[in-house]
Amino acid sequence: MAPTPTPDPPSAHLFILSAPSGAGKSTLGAALRRRFPQLGYSVSFTTRRPRGGEHNGVDYHFIDAAAFEAGITSGRWAEWAQVHGHYYGTSAEILQRYLTQGTSVLMDIDVQGAAQIVARFPAAVTIFIMPPSLAVLRQRLEGRGTDNPDVIATRMRNAASEMMAKDRYRHVIINDDLRKASAELIYLVDGYLRGEGG
Repeated sequence: MAPTPTPDPPSAHLFILSAPSGAGKSTLGAALRRRFPQLGYSVSFTTRRPRGGEHNGVDYHFIDAAAFEAGITSGRWAEWAQVHGHYYGTSAEILQRYLTQGTSVLMDIDVQGAAQIVARFPAAVTIFIMPPSLAVLRQRLEGRGTDNPDVIATRMRNAASEMMAKDRYRHVIINDDLRKASAELIYLVDGYLRGEGG
């Protein structure tokens, strides 16, 4: 059964950022939050291990698979997906709290999760971050030095599939130059926050 769409308070916007792994979504999202500290931020829950420099409750809420699966059963997640062998999800309670208060909120989620959120919140502002090419994306993934070749190969296969979903998004930003992409994203979100649309 499809979820019943939830009306957003008129003063609140739900911004969704999606991108293939390595396209710069987290970096751009962090720049957006620095520019607009009034934005709420939905910290996702995940069963994957923290990467170097990541902190629990800041980058993700890191929980085990049993706890996550209990959340699926109890309806805790507004959206959830299994990506690269790990669960990722968004707390429905936290998200609804922001919107009920009239606070615009930023979500950093994958393509599967974005589709689930849009089904609940049709007015969500969806933004897809594109790498300039798959070749550049591979270079970025290899340059991170955090994944072995098999994991990179899996991420590349998933990236090709995710990039095919870009037309479902209201806005697409190509992250060829980080400074330019950041400025474009900030300009876009500023327009919505000012009530001027995108």
